[in-house]
Amino acid sequence: MEPESEINVRRIKNKDSNNKEIYFKENVNLPSPLDIVNWKTHVADINGTYWTYVGHFDWSLPENQQFILNPQLISWKRDKTPKGRCSSECLPGFRKSLREGYHICCYDCVLCSEGEISNQLDSEICQMCPENEWPNDAKNLCVSKVTEYLSYEKDVLIIIFSVSSVLFAAISIFILGIFFWFRSTPMVKANNRNLSFILLCSLTLSFLSVFLFLGRPVDITCMLQQISFGIVFTISVSSILAKTIMVSIAFKAIQPGSSCRKWVGVKLPNTVMLFCSSIQVINGILWLSISPPFQEYDKQSYPGKIIIQCNEGSTLPFYITLGYMGFLAAVSFVLAFMVRTLPDSFNEAKYITFSMLVFCSVWIAMIPAYLSTRGKYMVAVEVFAILTSSAGVLFCIFFPKLYILLLNPELNTQKNMLEK
Repeated sequence: MEPESEINVRRIKNKDSNNKEIYFKENVNLPSPLDIVNWKTHVADINGTYWTYVGHFDWSLPENQQFILNPQLISWKRDKTPKGRCSSECLPGFRKSLREGYHICCYDCVLCSEGEISNQLDSEICQMCPENEWPNDAKNLCVSKVTEYLSYEKDVLIIIFSVSSVLFAAISIFILGIFFWFRSTPMVKANNRNLSFILLCSLTLSFLSVFLFLGRPVDITCMLQQISFGIVFTISVSSILAKTIMVSIAFKAIQPGSSCRKWVGVKLPNTVMLFCSSIQVINGILWLSISPPFQEYDKQSYPGKIIIQCNEGSTLPFYITLGYMGFLAAVSFVLAFMVRTLPDSFNEAKYITFSMLVFCSVWIAMIPAYLSTRGKYMVAVEVFAILTSSAGVLFCIFFPKLYILLLNPELNTQKNMLEK
């Protein structure tokens, strides 16, 4: 008696897509040829069921050719999308990440982290570029990082700074020549010509010190730029402070019985200027001896860039330099403001007041801008502050005197000044 299952199989009849009848033969032999397909349900914009051809069976062929199956094309029940559409080749800069719960060949493309490129040998991991290199635009190759500093070849700003520095230095030298030419006149004598000569020379050096900040930093320029700028600027501010003190003493000395007469002369202003300047010189020497500035390669601040800059070595001497200059400028401003109403012929206190107001305003505004920038922009902020503050001192103090010397020489007489 035949099993019931075999009887049921014999009774199976079906029609294919060509309306051809398919049924089992005698002894339950399989009909042939047969296509092996993989039925799939795809859920996207609409539900759809379709099949994919994955192999065939043909009873009439030789035994080793009867059954052909391609497992790579099969999507199993746990696969959530059709096999042919589950994964695609990842673009450069991406890595393959196995999709959780999917077939082993089903993956997502995940963007490589910053500074990484696609690994050509293993598509499932990203490769970190060396410290001095960065991925190219295609993110398939590491290339050298771009170096950044105030460059003569690339930055227009450096040309503006250079021209301004030379121009202001030339103006300072021109004014120095005019003052030297009129050195014996009452106007130049009354405003302490020795301090005026020192101030003009220090302002010239301040303008020229800008070139230490421009171009590619090296160890020697890093050591010189902050220290030379600090010393030269301190000499300028110390000269202004000495001028202010002498203005105050000079008008007190003319009062009957005043004890200030013994301080009138060249010794006191020279002593003030040398003493105040020597403190900054000592600070600079200690700075160079203990922790001098040096060239630094900053590879962390900006992705894909190496910032070539100067490291101050120790920030304490740097802030002492700026703080000390600010202190001298503040003292000069307060003293000049107090004596600004004295007779105008000999009094340059009001010009000193304006010059120190410009100086302090520039550097107070510079500090937050300096601390919030990096690289060449930080250098540009400091250079701008040097040029602006030096130019403010030059114009406020010397242009009014230059106007009298060149355009109103009739006012440059002892009689006219005594009448004032």
